[in-house]
Amino acid sequence: MNKSVMLVAVALVVLAMAAPVLAAEEAGATAAAGAAQRDIGKFLGAALVLGLAAFAGAFGQAKAIAAACTSMGRNPGAAGPVRITMIIGVAFIESLVIYALLIAFIILGK
Repeated sequence: MNKSVMLVAVALVVLAMAAPVLAAEEAGATAAAGAAQRDIGKFLGAALVLGLAAFAGAFGQAKAIAAACTSMGRNPGAAGPVRITMIIGVAFIESLVIYALLIAFIILGK
């Protein structure tokens, strides 16, 4: 039983590796693939912009929320103004990430 399961698994792997060969396109499609490879710099630039912005935004939001929670814990009477200020600050941080998304769309030219 174990050998038959292994044989089926190997057969499925071989068939899965043969699928791209069977789906090969005509020679005219290679020109379009070459154009896509030339735009790799745009794609990498957009991915880098979005990745760094998302990382920095998440890090900034985490620091802001942690500081606000610490402040509210030390002085519960000031929780209302601290909470409002924190929400405004987090909104500004998130808007910077949205600006990075717009810059990525500009880089891609879409």
